Amino acid sequence: MEFLELSQVISIAMVMLFLFLSGRILFSCWITPTLVYQKLRRNGFGGPTPSFPLGNITEMTEKNGGSSLKSSNITHHDIHSSVFPYFARWQKLHGKVFIYWVGTEPFLYIAEPEFLKKMSAEVVAKSWGKPTVFKNDRDPMFGNGLIMSEGDNWVRHRHVITPAFHPTNLKVMATLMVESTTRMLNKWTTLIKSGRPEIDAEREITTTAGIIIAKTSFGMSYNSGQEVFKKLRALQVTLFNSNRFVGVPFNKVLCPKQNLEAKMLGKEIDRLLLTIITDRKKSIEEQRRPSQDLLGLLLQGSRAVDDNPGKSLNTQELVDECKTFFFGGHETTALAITWTLLLLATHPEWQNQLRDEIREVVKDKDHDLDADMVAGLKKMGWVMNEVLRLYPSAPNVQRQARGDIVVNGLTIPNGTNIWIDVVSMHHDPALWGEDANEFKPERFKDDLYGGCKHKMGYLPFGFGGRMCIGRNLTFLEYKIVLTLILSRFSFTLSPTYSHSPSLLLSLRPRYGMPLIFQPL
Repeated sequence: MEFLELSQVISIAMVMLFLFLSGRILFSCWITPTLVYQKLRRNGFGGPTPSFPLGNITEMTEKNGGSSLKSSNITHHDIHSSVFPYFARWQKLHGKVFIYWVGTEPFLYIAEPEFLKKMSAEVVAKSWGKPTVFKNDRDPMFGNGLIMSEGDNWVRHRHVITPAFHPTNLKVMATLMVESTTRMLNKWTTLIKSGRPEIDAEREITTTAGIIIAKTSFGMSYNSGQEVFKKLRALQVTLFNSNRFVGVPFNKVLCPKQNLEAKMLGKEIDRLLLTIITDRKKSIEEQRRPSQDLLGLLLQGSRAVDDNPGKSLNTQELVDECKTFFFGGHETTALAITWTLLLLATHPEWQNQLRDEIREVVKDKDHDLDADMVAGLKKMGWVMNEVLRLYPSAPNVQRQARGDIVVNGLTIPNGTNIWIDVVSMHHDPALWGEDANEFKPERFKDDLYGGCKHKMGYLPFGFGGRMCIGRNLTFLEYKIVLTLILSRFSFTLSPTYSHSPSLLLSLRPRYGMPLIFQPL
């Protein structure tokens, strides 16, 4: 009898567990997202019809064949339909503001600057959230660093980091930038002399940018910087080069291998950075004088902010900020320079114009470049702005509503994810004219916004109070590296180059950037 009673209890418990799990799956995968979908439709938002629990992932992951061009065929830069074919398709059907679904997560798609202006006017910087689904998914890479932090946490982190990008500190960084770039260019000279003039500029410049950020911001050795860089790159590929059903409930169970690999890589990077942080702490204690690079200032912030211990950064926050800035600090600049070399290789007249400007402004002081000197390179500034328009390193901006937002009578509910399509707005003929997909740096000659018909239509570094904090560092590094390259080499596209911009969190050339270099 006792055995029968026990077996009945176990059976009932198993049935209850089954019903609980079934109910949770049913609500997570179908009932809850269906109710949210109906609410958004009632609020006036259209968009592609989702199929839960995948939402619109099936359409988004369809292969878009025939999107690459050989180097000789690059006559325009209309990349939106190849980078985001699904958004280009949906825009034609639903306009420039609509809802699409990543699994069971709703995203408000925006490619309309006036709508974006009205929406951002309703929310102060610290009140924006980041999509929870991405925060959880990208935790191994960014943790709760500045990119992902919110509210008062974001204010606290930004307050600690801002002094690192003061002009005084940037001047110190310039010397290290010149040294690292010169070493790269000396290597190129050796390769050319040995009969190998074709060089993958993307790989070379990304590596050098990693070395620059490692030295200038963290005081790392070459080997330590390379180790962190390689593991971050492996983590980037693991997170963004495969469909892991992000946004689908229980996706970590569906893709255990990739998720475990990302988690392990994240922990390895944490351990490496923690060792570097610990060594720097000891060095500061011995010298009793903190350095003014990013890591030195972060360590000061780990003690207290404005003498308020409640605002200090803990050890994990230090590690997260190091990861965030090591990745963001080299990726953005390296890709801007890489795409610039593509555009200058296909427009040699602009190579010549920039060299003339360098001779006039820099003269023969290229080994003594500093922030004040490169600030005089106005045409190079136009080129950079045009490159960031055509090939933005950050091709989208993401937010999450932390309260209901009303725009044009439409209510964006609390918790709605927001995806701002920067590539679309940067290539929109309605904003830029019929030459929107042509390389014309002169459009920025007398206008900070390049003649764009709406100021919110040009977002190379984001918008509002959450604009990229390191943009002045990017300007400086971009001009120094490009000045040194143009002073020593001319270059053309290799016949092996295949034009296929692709998304790997950032916008990068899928097959690298092989160029033919010729010493001047």
